[in-house]
Amino acid sequence: MPRGMSTKCVHLEEDEGCIKNYGAISFPIYQTATYAHEGVGRSTGYDYSRLANPTREHLEKVVASLEFGTSAVALSSGMAAIALFMELFKPGDHLIIDSDLYGGSIRLFDNISVKNGISFSRIDCYKDDIESYINDNTKAIYIETPTNPMMNVTDIEAVSRIAKKHNVLLVVDNTFLTPYLQNPLVLGADIVIHSGTKYLGGHNDTLAGFIITKDKELDARFKFLLNTIGSSISPFDSWLIDRGIKTLSVRMEKSEKNAEYIAKWLKEQELVTKVIYPGLPEHPGYEIMKKQSRGFGAMITFQVVSKEVALAILEKVKMIKYAESLGGVETLITYPTTQTHADVPKEIRERNGITESTIRVSVGIEDVEDLIGELEKVFNDIQEEING
Repeated sequence: MPRGMSTKCVHLEEDEGCIKNYGAISFPIYQTATYAHEGVGRSTGYDYSRLANPTREHLEKVVASLEFGTSAVALSSGMAAIALFMELFKPGDHLIIDSDLYGGSIRLFDNISVKNGISFSRIDCYKDDIESYINDNTKAIYIETPTNPMMNVTDIEAVSRIAKKHNVLLVVDNTFLTPYLQNPLVLGADIVIHSGTKYLGGHNDTLAGFIITKDKELDARFKFLLNTIGSSISPFDSWLIDRGIKTLSVRMEKSEKNAEYIAKWLKEQELVTKVIYPGLPEHPGYEIMKKQSRGFGAMITFQVVSKEVALAILEKVKMIKYAESLGGVETLITYPTTQTHADVPKEIRERNGITESTIRVSVGIEDVEDLIGELEKVFNDIQEEING
């Protein structure tokens, strides 16, 4: 009988019935760089931790299971995962990428990948004719859904059909929704990427990245690249992420409920001109989300009446922290213009709808009444200052 997602977060089925590691419930941290051999030609299965480590391997199996993949590689950060993925390609290759992506991804593509001879077509994958951009040298389509930070929603199954027709890879960054809410491999994607720093870890206390696939050839290439480049996650950080995943389901449920409540509250505020949350029925991607995911996530982007109001909100919040990143138990408020998307050229930011009045919120697991209470006080104080 298939396991539910909450159970899969806690139990790795292949480990059940096995008394290993002295019966430890918490998988041990194998804090070692190298391993002794029993003799010439006789290995324990582990030689050097850059190549494989029991703690990291356990985490990789957990994440692969959650994404319904057959294998995963765990890396030192989300950007390390994207950089490793880009090593699949050679000079002259072409990728189609979503125009609205995490700023770090855009920085990598524009400053490193282009230098290495790879070209890109930057389009709105949720609405543009993707097929018209595919060339003979196109190797992959790279999307986020929802996108960061403008929450555009792309139909993964529809894009998968295009990718398979033209024999190109479909790659989905699933950081915002996590495997608890969305499984791109099941919908036809070839590769899933995560910043495990975010919801998988869930506590803003470590960095991690993942690449998941169910293709044996791709898995072998990723493992070779990981061993060659050496950007694997440490044993202790592997343990932290594994511990975080055990509560992924309850954190996502709570954060999403809070986000839905806050999104509806923001819609009623005079200082707010637009609320972008895929769980609102008026969001253009609402029906697609209902079809391809089990929820809408806990990320909200909203626009306020002016840059001055946006900066005032950032200055006045206290319990809600003005900080980069997302996906932790704490609610964080972010200013994409100077933080997550600061290195993205201004014309690209503005084309995507990111202005100096744009604010992004990662909603945490606090009591929603306390979150609304703080926002209400901040908004009232700003309104009083405007009124003089």
